[in-house]
Amino acid sequence: MKRLVPVAVAALLALATARVPAATAASPSLTTQQNEELVESYARLTLDFYKKVDRQAALDGARVAIVDYLKKHHVTNPVLPSLRASESDDAGNAEALSREVASAVGSYASRLEPVESISPSNQITYAAIAGVLGSVKDRYTVFLSPKEYAALNEGLDGTSFGGVGISYSIDDKTHYLHIENVILDGPSDKAGLQSDDVITAIDGKPVPQLLDGATQLEVQQKRVTQVLRGDPGTRVRLTILRSGKQLDPVTITRETIHQPSVSSKMLPGNIGYVDLAVFGATTAQELNTALRRLDSEGAKAYVLDLRFNGGGYLNAAVDVSSKFIASGPIVSVQSRAGTDTEYDAENTAIAPRPLAVLVNQYTASASEITAGAIQDSGVGTLVGTKTFGKGVVQTIFPMRDGSAVKITTARYFTPKGRDINSVGIEPEIKSDIPKDTKIRPGDPSQDPQLVAALNYVNGRIAQTPASPTPGSQQ
Repeated sequence: MKRLVPVAVAALLALATARVPAATAASPSLTTQQNEELVESYARLTLDFYKKVDRQAALDGARVAIVDYLKKHHVTNPVLPSLRASESDDAGNAEALSREVASAVGSYASRLEPVESISPSNQITYAAIAGVLGSVKDRYTVFLSPKEYAALNEGLDGTSFGGVGISYSIDDKTHYLHIENVILDGPSDKAGLQSDDVITAIDGKPVPQLLDGATQLEVQQKRVTQVLRGDPGTRVRLTILRSGKQLDPVTITRETIHQPSVSSKMLPGNIGYVDLAVFGATTAQELNTALRRLDSEGAKAYVLDLRFNGGGYLNAAVDVSSKFIASGPIVSVQSRAGTDTEYDAENTAIAPRPLAVLVNQYTASASEITAGAIQDSGVGTLVGTKTFGKGVVQTIFPMRDGSAVKITTARYFTPKGRDINSVGIEPEIKSDIPKDTKIRPGDPSQDPQLVAALNYVNGRIAQTPASPTPGSQQ
């Protein structure tokens, strides 16, 4: 298996420095850092975008974006000179871009107010970079402000906090907390809590009283968070209903919880259910823990839920796919130069069992890599509706000030060479969810697609010859 640099499908932290022209001397209106970021953003687009870039369009894009930004922020009749790009002198183009932005900063920055602590000169610089990237008309090639970049990282890699290690929903009628998932090896798991347990009181106070007067879900969740979370080492006492019977109160010692990207549970008939929210930095490790637990509990088959999973790291997709595919290709990535890099299975697959993969129109990017690899290899069957169809790869180039540029740098193909971009992947078993139906992940009573997946794997189990019992005659 080839693994060159860690590229990502939805996003990737890849700080590359090669091939970027040296920044020219900063204009008095621009800081050295602003000038460097302009030059690097232009260079990254022209060098790394997966298609040939129109240099003139890139420079025009910067000018138009600056003018539009100034007008939006109440600067009357801003005017900037047009630039003439050279197809053979990118250093000269970058220098012209810097002069253009410096001119805008010198003429108009004094008329702008800081926005979210971003200085006026940075606002204009950011607008120019966004305009350069927007010139290629690619929805995935964009500028990320420091706030947006931090949010993207948090979404992929999760956050950490002191808590009890559960996810829950609030019952509309009783206002009790229904435990959806218990983080494996977390404090609630160690205390014996299970999925589908119901929390009726926290530290002796009934949950409905805790929520009294709060009608908005966001407010209700905030109140619950305030009492369930706390410093690691502190304790909270929960009153639990299990299958309608009240248990003795359970005291849980809070620990540092990393927001999980994988949740799992055992469904009736010993069907292991695993839900992936994103393909993050820890997803493969979390999946390995979940599969190991389900296997120890006697899982006969698996349902892998990739619905509403918008993607993540390419390497995570390879790692996840490798848990189900023993050998062979997972995906191939093709750069602008036409160079193919093939990523093969990593020899970490679990013992083969019937496998259904749930997909829908929000299954995209890295999750489509896994779905496509499983479908092409024949180790599992896709159930649901056609996937989103995102067959291109982005690389993120971080900047010194915490911002970043995200650029489409390649496209990918499934093991059988399928290009799914703007096409999607059709599941073998079509199953839809009626409009306005609210599903609960892992709950067959409210999820017709999950029912279809369970019917499929149960049928496969029925077709599988039972293993001989020791001493029996066959």
